[in-house]
Amino acid sequence: MDQPYMVLPAKKKKNLCHSVEERIRKEWEGSGERTDKTFFRGKVTTRQTSDMFLSESEDELEQLHSDLDSESSNCSLEEDYIPGGGLTRGSDLEDFTDEDSSDEEWVNKPTKTRASRKRCRSVSASPALSSPKSPSKKREQSPNRKKLQHASTPKKNSTSPRTGKAFSNPRRKNESGKRQSERRPVTEEEDDADDGDRWHNIDEDDVEPPQPRFRPERDVGPQLNRTANYTPLELFQLFFSKTVIDTLLTNTNAYGKRKYQGQKESWVPVTAADMHSFICLVLYMGIVPLKTLKEFWRGSKLFSLPFPASVMPCRRFLAISRSLHMNDPAAEAANDLKKGTSGYDRLCKIKPLYGQILEACHTFFHPHQHISIDERMVATKARIGLKQYIRNKPTKWGFKLFVLADSICGYTLNFFVYGGREGQPTGKGLSYDAVMRLLNIPFLGKGYKLYVDNFYTSPTLFLDLLQRKIWACGTIRSNINGYPKTKRNDMTKKTTRGTIRWVRKGELLFVKWLDTREVTMCSTIHKAYTNDMAKRKVKNTDGQWTVKQVPIPGCIKDYNRHMGGVDLSDALIGYYNVLHKTQKWYKTLFYHFVDIATVNAFILHKEMCKLQNRPTLTQKSFREQLILSLAEIGSTPRRSAPQNFMLPASPFKVHPASPFKVAPAAQTTPSLSIAAPASTSNVPSVCPSEARPGSTYMVPPPSLSTEGPLATASDAPGLGHLPTYFVQQMSNVASRARATAGRRSCVVCKRKSPVYCSTCQKTLCFTTLRNCYSEWHRSNSICI
Repeated sequence: MDQPYMVLPAKKKKNLCHSVEERIRKEWEGSGERTDKTFFRGKVTTRQTSDMFLSESEDELEQLHSDLDSESSNCSLEEDYIPGGGLTRGSDLEDFTDEDSSDEEWVNKPTKTRASRKRCRSVSASPALSSPKSPSKKREQSPNRKKLQHASTPKKNSTSPRTGKAFSNPRRKNESGKRQSERRPVTEEEDDADDGDRWHNIDEDDVEPPQPRFRPERDVGPQLNRTANYTPLELFQLFFSKTVIDTLLTNTNAYGKRKYQGQKESWVPVTAADMHSFICLVLYMGIVPLKTLKEFWRGSKLFSLPFPASVMPCRRFLAISRSLHMNDPAAEAANDLKKGTSGYDRLCKIKPLYGQILEACHTFFHPHQHISIDERMVATKARIGLKQYIRNKPTKWGFKLFVLADSICGYTLNFFVYGGREGQPTGKGLSYDAVMRLLNIPFLGKGYKLYVDNFYTSPTLFLDLLQRKIWACGTIRSNINGYPKTKRNDMTKKTTRGTIRWVRKGELLFVKWLDTREVTMCSTIHKAYTNDMAKRKVKNTDGQWTVKQVPIPGCIKDYNRHMGGVDLSDALIGYYNVLHKTQKWYKTLFYHFVDIATVNAFILHKEMCKLQNRPTLTQKSFREQLILSLAEIGSTPRRSAPQNFMLPASPFKVHPASPFKVAPAAQTTPSLSIAAPASTSNVPSVCPSEARPGSTYMVPPPSLSTEGPLATASDAPGLGHLPTYFVQQMSNVASRARATAGRRSCVVCKRKSPVYCSTCQKTLCFTTLRNCYSEWHRSNSICI
């Protein structure tokens, strides 16, 4: 009858062990057999002694030992000992290791029945229960036996009858892990052999794919009259056209009127001239940046900038800036009611101007064959869900724009503001949907070469672009679906710099190139290697830096050359960025739209100059001319004359005729009295600036006297030639600077003078040291 398995406390286990030994000794002494003292020196484990009971005879014990050997069970003592010989240690311990067991025995070993396990527990496997003859037999069998595990230790994946937890042997786990790791490479090689994929070396030839035939639907470049000479203002108005200005005026006036209701200060409607002046100052603030807007109108010596005040007063500029709106306030209120539903538009506040700028970008330029797609960040600190974070960008926080740009000139062809998940996704990822949306341009054509980074590159995208006759190239991530997983002939840690590996799967080429690190590419345009070389600095054996020629794949070389279209556009925008701090997030995007329009207009100017073989302006000069032109067509303050600072010509207005009208009676009446000269002292001299239009002034005749000869016209003094200061035509000039403001070069001594003749419009010195004013008039016979 099998004994039940039970776990006893440590103290009871020890007492039970001694009682079992005493029982065995008494039985053997009663049978008349000699007891060996060394027999009881062996260590009996507690769990084993609690389960075993005495065998009836010596034959039964031998039969039990043979059963244990045949089944190779784990039911034995942890340390076998031999009666009379003590523990088997030293050289005999090597015979009890399990190194002889094969993998097949552990893996394919059938599960033992519970009866055999119970039998192992019920029968003592210790040599202490065997007869004195059994030790010799055991010594004879020991070299061929395996070391048996603890009798109470459960088998692999077996559970304890009490706790139900599985027990495992750590050594056996390590061996199984080693066996799996040994078998794993074999399995991958077999799979690679089945797929036929293998990383090829640089020496193996690749099939060059057919090159695309470039067939644009329009002429490449500006879609303008290529013989006309466009000014910066005309190019800018292609994007901020009259329709765009009218949209801004309508929405700004609607919002401003509602905002200023019930306030002390009433709303003054914005006109087209006001909007042009507002945009003029926005561009000016990109060239001359200051911390706050009010500093542009400060009259201190440190912030003395006369131009902003000559274009628009500060209060008017701030009023337009606070009320600036791109969408109808009623439409925005209706959209706010849909918040939380699928019909809510997060970009409602910028939509009308957003679409008009996009349409202009599509219309007036057609891209070259090489185009690129990348993200652009517009910096903002607004607390809004549209704000994104990109770790690898210089501007890490801001609005994210997906941009399609020309790789040669950096012209922004298409873009959209990422506002989260929109519409029904295709299930192929955000990057796939972004590329397809950006390439949805009218009149694009076929045969384009698109360059993207590893955020967009996927085999699925490239194959779908081929269906649209658009070839693509870009870096790729090695964990993306469709990338070759084979390790055959792959790069190792000791691979030298410049090593190339490639795999072609149909129309897709996958390339690995080892530079300072491993670079992975995917392309539908290139061949694996076209004998291109690149210069790299490497250390020789002496530790000296030397220049070395290393092979480089053609796809990587073209990628480095044509991927920077969006980066070039970002650089052109960043030089004179018009962004400044604002409390409304949509105004940040309005300023960015102004930047896009200005940079695209500048690129159109450069392309037109190349076609006409004319010198091109720098971007700063282009913006300066644009600012001056916008100020001319903009509104002017009531108290200033901004044209004096904007026109490159002389600031003086030369009248086509003399400002004095001579009455015919002064010439035809001969009977003037001799005392007439006395009356001439009461005739005031009239300055042209004080003359009213349409009025007639009498010029007194030359003085006639009987006491001397008649005075000729040359002897008459010059009437009306009064000195005037330039500062009288200026506004917002500090009192300390009024003596030198607006100085010009004197026509006589060529020195700086703040005085000019109000009639002759000539700059002349009139100081205590130099009197060029009188000298010039006498030399020209104007005055005596």
